[in-house]
Amino acid sequence: MLTRLSRFGPALPRLLSNAPARFVSQSKPSGAAGSTAVTELLPAARDAGHGEVSPYVKNPDYHGFSSDPVVDEWNMRVGFFFGISVALVIGGTFIHYLPDHGMRQWARREAERVILQREKEGLPLMSENYYDPNKIILTSAGEE
Repeated sequence: MLTRLSRFGPALPRLLSNAPARFVSQSKPSGAAGSTAVTELLPAARDAGHGEVSPYVKNPDYHGFSSDPVVDEWNMRVGFFFGISVALVIGGTFIHYLPDHGMRQWARREAERVILQREKEGLPLMSENYYDPNKIILTSAGEE
């Protein structure tokens, strides 16, 4: 980055010190584009004596729930209580008590039950054959 800036050399301070300029056309607009005149159809609100006042001017602590400051504060507190506190507590409880995803806990309990059963019967915990070799029917070499 500095190598690119070094190309400007002594002109760099001059480039940085000038304020950005806005170039505006000084030529008169053509008839096709025309100039539009802004006309007020309704009298200004200031002239009528009553105008729309921003709720932030009336109530600096405006939360957007109501124009009445007391109701606005109450609705904000109720909304945040139910939106955050209850959602987190009930949502967390719901997620905690969901059924076992992937049946991992059941698989562990079942494995412990099978291990205890095999130890009582005096069998090894795992046999060398996954399937019973007597039940597997193999074709002879000539029948292929």
